[in-house]
Amino acid sequence: MPHMHIPGGRRTAIALAVGLVVAAGVGWWITHHAKRAKEITLFGNVDLRQIELPFNGAERIEAVLVTEGERVARGQALARLDTGRLEPEVAQAAAEVAAQQQVLNKLRRGARPEEIGQARAGVAQGLVEANNARSRYERLAELAQSSAGRALSRQDLDDARAAFEAAQARLTVNQQALRLQVIGPRGEDIAEAAARLDGARAQLALLQRKLADAVLRAPTNAVVRSRLVEPGEIVTPQRAAFSLAIVDPKWVRAYVTETDLGRVRPGTKATVTVDAFTGRGFEGSVGFISPVAEFTPKTVQTADLRTSLVYEVRVFVKDPADELRLGMPATVHLPLAAKAAAR
Repeated sequence: MPHMHIPGGRRTAIALAVGLVVAAGVGWWITHHAKRAKEITLFGNVDLRQIELPFNGAERIEAVLVTEGERVARGQALARLDTGRLEPEVAQAAAEVAAQQQVLNKLRRGARPEEIGQARAGVAQGLVEANNARSRYERLAELAQSSAGRALSRQDLDDARAAFEAAQARLTVNQQALRLQVIGPRGEDIAEAAARLDGARAQLALLQRKLADAVLRAPTNAVVRSRLVEPGEIVTPQRAAFSLAIVDPKWVRAYVTETDLGRVRPGTKATVTVDAFTGRGFEGSVGFISPVAEFTPKTVQTADLRTSLVYEVRVFVKDPADELRLGMPATVHLPLAAKAAAR
């Protein structure tokens, strides 16, 4: 093959171009390596908490007040059950509470002065009747004795004695009734009435709670992911009526290798990027590092196997505009301290 002659100036230009390419490659490698040395890059997906929200009772739905995609605030009504049968039960229980309260009040206050006065009058009347009956019996007994039984029959004397004893018994009854009015009701009766009142109040509270549960409310600020019921359906506590997504907090569920695990700490600041928002970063921080490796072999013997283990990391991310969606692929950039990077 004949030798090709390259002029000296052209050789110099080629050498210069090759040198520039090599220098650029070395510079890119140094810059890229330095950047990689200053941060850890993790890959994962956006995650958030979800709530499957059922009614607490079984009844027909009267109204559904929200639909998919709506933002709801804590305590906001989402749906309402038909309370046509429950409201009369609440009213009946309230009336029972009022009645039992009056019974207890009556026992605690005891007899009215008028009732005690009536009992005293009954005692006075009984005393007069008993005295009259005794006087009549004594006169007849004296007459029978003086006439040797000829002035009256034995039956008349027995009737007078029976009338006296009956009047004396009525007086005793009236005296005991007055005593009970003055003493007041027994403590056991008051305790029984108080217990019945407590039971009526508990029943009323239960029915009022059922009435309140007839309105399904959001337990926290969230977004309605799924509306699973419609008006007219019968719901049960075993069936969810709504699926809610809690938009704050959000986090990226990523995984770190065991070799990088020692350089990641809870609270480490992070930047999260997603393909949907090119050139933008979402601020975040490491909030949780799993103490257990994922897919860990039962027996770890070699160093290669040990370094292949990964640990779950949750990087909580700030998303005030609610732009990140559940399951969205994300990249987490964790900057390293200068001392850690040097190592």
